[in-house]
Amino acid sequence: MNSTRVYRGHCFCGAVELIVSGEPEVMGYCHCNDCRHWSAGPVNAFSLWQPEAVRITRGEDNIGTYRKTPQSLRKWCRTCGGHVLTEHPDLGLTDVYVAILPGLPFNPGVHVHYQETVLKIRDGLPKFRDVPEDIGGSGVSMAE
Repeated sequence: MNSTRVYRGHCFCGAVELIVSGEPEVMGYCHCNDCRHWSAGPVNAFSLWQPEAVRITRGEDNIGTYRKTPQSLRKWCRTCGGHVLTEHPDLGLTDVYVAILPGLPFNPGVHVHYQETVLKIRDGLPKFRDVPEDIGGSGVSMAE
């Protein structure tokens, strides 16, 4: 019997659908200026997955891509503009926005780019100035 968890998500209008299977590598909050602007919010909730765990099941030809930096290929629906995911080639991970996965239990473990925050969150989770050292950051922690 296969017990792999499967979570379904879609863009705002539903033209693009995806599934993710298994469990994310990490979940948390990103406070960087780029993620805040992209999400139009004060903080962005992320879930990072192995690329093979993410599969577009509908509307792949309707996905637009924007690459502001080499680290992030942001994907959205060309019909409604709804955000779908961001590929991070240097990390070998894909960020599927938590907001589009209603069935995923969100268990954040970290805050990244906390030096750029505009919304202080006091939740006891580790807060990194940029990102953890093992994924190319300084690893410097910040106080709440």
